[in-house]
Amino acid sequence: MRKPKPAFLASQITAEILDTFIPEVTVAEKPSDVRKSGKSLPFSLFIRAVEQAPVAISITDKKANILYINEAFTEVTGYQANEILGENESMLSDKCTPRQVYYDLWHTISRKQIWHGRLVNRRKQGQRYLADLTIAPMFDDSGAISHYIGMHRDVTKAHNAEQQLNNQKQLIESVINASPVAMVVLDSAHKIILDNQMYKMLISELGHNEPVHIFLDALQQDLGDLWALAGERTRSFNNREVRVEGIGKRGTRWFSCSGNWFSEDDTLADNFFSKQSSEYLLLSINDITLQRRQQERLQLQTLRNLLAEEEHIRSIRETLLGAMHQIRQPLNQINAAIQIMTQRNDSQNLALKDLLNQVQSMGEETIATLQKCVPEIPETAILPVNLNQLLHEVMLIYSNKFLANGVVIDWMPNPVLPTILGSENKLRMLFKQLIDNAVNALNRASSKERIIKIATRVENDWVQVVIADTGPGIPANQRSKVFEPFFTTQQGLEGVQSGMGLVMVREIVNQHNGMLEIDPSYQEGCCFNISFPYQQTVKVNSHE
Repeated sequence: MRKPKPAFLASQITAEILDTFIPEVTVAEKPSDVRKSGKSLPFSLFIRAVEQAPVAISITDKKANILYINEAFTEVTGYQANEILGENESMLSDKCTPRQVYYDLWHTISRKQIWHGRLVNRRKQGQRYLADLTIAPMFDDSGAISHYIGMHRDVTKAHNAEQQLNNQKQLIESVINASPVAMVVLDSAHKIILDNQMYKMLISELGHNEPVHIFLDALQQDLGDLWALAGERTRSFNNREVRVEGIGKRGTRWFSCSGNWFSEDDTLADNFFSKQSSEYLLLSINDITLQRRQQERLQLQTLRNLLAEEEHIRSIRETLLGAMHQIRQPLNQINAAIQIMTQRNDSQNLALKDLLNQVQSMGEETIATLQKCVPEIPETAILPVNLNQLLHEVMLIYSNKFLANGVVIDWMPNPVLPTILGSENKLRMLFKQLIDNAVNALNRASSKERIIKIATRVENDWVQVVIADTGPGIPANQRSKVFEPFFTTQQGLEGVQSGMGLVMVREIVNQHNGMLEIDPSYQEGCCFNISFPYQQTVKVNSHE
């Protein structure tokens, strides 16, 4: 049988409890203006405060039987005072709340402590709702618990919103982790906020603690001033290719990078009224190494044919220029003899002078004819060039030559290089000539170590290439002569000097506004240092 409802009003319960436990509100507990007045607040003010509070309040005895509820309690639960007073608080409880929660609740408040947590309650109409509940014990004059006061709010909608936010976050993280593309979110200081499993794999594969910094450096160099504009205006960039040189077994890798900037409002209380936002970059890094290697295999034969054709043209040019050079030497001597005879006014040798003039004229005509036969090097486009890529291609093309000559290539590339503006074909020929020069030097050496070291690095605004060998080296007194036409450090059987390879190398370097030097401090053989400026416009002539 249900217990009879108490016949007293809620206000009477409140007044009785306040009168028992708060006999007088002292002025020391009130604001300064009230303290100065020396007046005590009336009980009715506390009664109205509890009854009109926007939080559901209930007061129970020590067995959780309800003695008082305010209006907000009725609004939340649906129960009127005459329906709930005298009933136990368990009347609101729903069975889906675990027993352990209630055990913790009673264990806490029975030890004179405040309990705060969430319960699933049931309204009078039967709907479940999530209650954010705080229960505090009330004490008598002896300090013993006499009543409990409970305050709770319906936080169902807030919980739904919070749960949906968590679900959305988990969904985003699941999608990001399931992506076959490495993804990372960075703040404005380039600190990693979020990454996925594919990005974590790059850490071990590329051998860097934070590989994202490699990509950021490469992208900033590639985009230049557009990097800042992308963050302010377009807010995105797409499919920017980054080449990363690996050391040892890692090998060269290619990645396609895309980025999107977005803003997030600050959650700090300090900025509640003055909205502040933070900038973030979502960077996706797609490994396209397989596709690029397939393209590389297809392009390799084309490059071989292209270089072979260009080398054939250069061979013809060098042969004709060599013939012109050989003809020019006696012509210079004939011209000197004519000048001497003219200065002496030697009338006895007029016939000889006329003969020499005829020979000189025929020689000049021959040189002019040969000059017309010299083939021109085709004009090539000026494009952004990655020197790591070009060197890699040259080494692949001439890999059989290295094997045939027992040469080991020590490849030490800078992981990421900024591009330079230049002609790909001319630069390939430049590196090919220097590598040929190194192979020939090794073939003349008696050293057991047959190593060619090729390295790239970045210093200030220059991209540097180092090509060194363990050959006999170039004597100090000949280093300034090796760039002269048809000079060689090794004489032929008849003492004839031949070759224009290093002359062509110097001209190509000059055409790209670069610098070329033989390292005087290198003691193991010969070392060429080639430097090119990047982010500058280069004008390359069609003739060498």
